[in-house]
Amino acid sequence: MTSRTDPAPVRPGDYAALSAGWGALLGAVLVAARDKGEEPVRQGEVLPLGIATFALSKLVAKEKVDAWVRVPFVEEHPDGRRPKGTGLRYAVGELLTCTRCVGVWSALGLTALRVARPREARVVNAVLGASAINDVAQAGFTWLCSRANAPVAPTPPAVDPSARRFSRPAAGE
Repeated sequence: MTSRTDPAPVRPGDYAALSAGWGALLGAVLVAARDKGEEPVRQGEVLPLGIATFALSKLVAKEKVDAWVRVPFVEEHPDGRRPKGTGLRYAVGELLTCTRCVGVWSALGLTALRVARPREARVVNAVLGASAINDVAQAGFTWLCSRANAPVAPTPPAVDPSARRFSRPAAGE
């Protein structure tokens, strides 16, 4: 953590460099899509692309199997992950600890694959989409099991409906 007197670990120019890189890649995808003739990404493909993006961004930002991608930029601690270093390295570390941020880059990569190599993209998107559906199914199953195995609270004793509530006892009672 830095205090107000410590220099910031990242400057606006570092974020600008990441944004410029993403924008340049988007421009390259747009140029490639222009030469495809037909609609390069159909409306019906957006949902499967979104599901595949979810799976890929979760894989890169959170899963142990892709920790090697994060190691140069992120410190892994029992209480969480923190970006390493300063400048552009720190900015990339912030990006890699944020599934939504990685998701923007993942969406660009998967869309670029769809534009450049449609057949291969369908296979990759199917694998990632099936993985995302599996994640949701596993989370739902875990939740259902925890609910089914939760201890049942004892039933409170029945209340006598003739009993007075919230009133003072009459004199002599």
